[in-house]
Amino acid sequence: QVQLVESGGGLVQAGGSLRLSCAASGRTFSTYVMGWFRQAPGKEREFVAASSFGGGSTRYADSVKGRFTISRDNAKNTVYLQMNSLKPEDTAVYFCAADRSPYLTGGYYNPSTFEYWGQGTQVTVSS
Repeated sequence: QVQLVESGGGLVQAGGSLRLSCAASGRTFSTYVMGWFRQAPGKEREFVAASSFGGGSTRYADSVKGRFTISRDNAKNTVYLQMNSLKPEDTAVYFCAADRSPYLTGGYYNPSTFEYWGQGTQVTVSS
């Protein structure tokens, strides 16, 4: 199985940047689809970004396109989410997730697609 641990969250001013990291363990990590989701208090968990195992195929929520970038370094078993031009509405707990499939499917935006989850890291963007 896979263990995921997020880090890099914090408090930033609107317009600033953060880089989230997700450290993973598991012998087949390099073949897994990886995703980022976020959840604000009282809200449903929502899709942010996803990447195929090779990193060549990515998907983004409309709300973050052009601002966020998902990347991965399989040699380090680490997935990143670079967040630029942050807005107060980006405030949420951000979760890293893994799907055993190496391929992105039509369900990539659905949290139920992902079997493994990290504990989450808080991102707060102030005005």
